[in-house]
Amino acid sequence: QVQLVESGGGWVQAGGSLRLSCAASGRTLSRSTRAWFRQPPGKEREFVAAISWNSRTTDYVDSVKGRFTISSDDRKNTEHLQMNNLKPEDTALYSCAATSLSPGSYTSREEKDYNYWGRGTQVTVSS
Repeated sequence: QVQLVESGGGWVQAGGSLRLSCAASGRTLSRSTRAWFRQPPGKEREFVAAISWNSRTTDYVDSVKGRFTISSDDRKNTEHLQMNNLKPEDTALYSCAATSLSPGSYTSREEKDYNYWGRGTQVTVSS
């Protein structure tokens, strides 16, 4: 069984940066699309970013383009989300997700397409 564990969340002032990590265990996710979703307080979970397993395709929600960067390290079975110029509206519980097996350049914004989920790490941005 695959387990995903997030780390790197915390509190930061507006304009600051955080780097989230998601470590997978149980098996190697070398053919998996990886993604980040977030759930702001009192709102539904939403897509943030995704990366195909061959790293040729990335996708970002408009509100984070130019500020967030998703990457993956297959050797360490880990994905990262570098978040710069954070804003108070980025405050949320951030969860990583992965598919079980996907085509090389495939990404998705749909929760239903992801088979594995982490429990999340809280990011709080103060103004």
